[in-house]
Amino acid sequence: MNPTRRKLLSLTPAVLALSLLFAFAGHAGAASEQARPIPPGGLRVLFLGNSLTQANDLPLMVQALAKSAGQDLEVETIAFPNANLEDLWFEGSALAAIDQGNWDFVVMQQGPSSLPESRVHLRKWVGKFAKRIRAAGARPAVYMVWPSIDRIAFFDAVSEAYTLAATDVRGLLIPGGEVWRAAWRRNPDLELYGPDGFHPTIEGTYAVALSMYGMFYLRSTKGLPARLELDNGEVIHVRRPVARLLQDAADEANRTFGRP
Repeated sequence: MNPTRRKLLSLTPAVLALSLLFAFAGHAGAASEQARPIPPGGLRVLFLGNSLTQANDLPLMVQALAKSAGQDLEVETIAFPNANLEDLWFEGSALAAIDQGNWDFVVMQQGPSSLPESRVHLRKWVGKFAKRIRAAGARPAVYMVWPSIDRIAFFDAVSEAYTLAATDVRGLLIPGGEVWRAAWRRNPDLELYGPDGFHPTIEGTYAVALSMYGMFYLRSTKGLPARLELDNGEVIHVRRPVARLLQDAADEANRTFGRP
């Protein structure tokens, strides 16, 4: 077993208590919800983030999963390497895209935000963006990421920071990092970190894409394809046993941590 992951194989008391708090408040349990009504023409989702959103064409992977299930999903991405939400606010193109309107969800993502000051920063800028997003008629969504492998002990802090940020704004919470942990509880040797110890492998991105599909549509991910043809011509292939494992992990994380 990879020793860096040994400590991730069970929910820690702090994170489990946080997830149960939201579950009893009626915020978690996405897999138990009815499927979300889909507007005519399908969903439109704007992604705001950095290279963790850009990696392996995550938005296009989610789009391909939706297409495989017979759903139309239009995506647009505004992301820059190393950007945080404050950077995106002042760069301007994110706000311009939000203000164009007609989005169903606007997904926000920045770095791990595990340190106390980083958590404050995340919650502040999620809050600022959320007001602009709601004014444009969309719902804010927050994409929970993960720490770098050399800071793997901070997984709980990342999870808590993103959960609080989503709760602040009554937004959709996509528990990407918790999908990874649920996957490692099933197979601790899964390679979800890429060579740099931070950005995801194809399997790591596929795991997040499954979570996003499940949260956008409030549906189980079981049975979704392991091979995806993206709109940019790329073909993504995950081994079928790994895909099934990641689907189970995504459903578990969405059910336990996701905020519909």
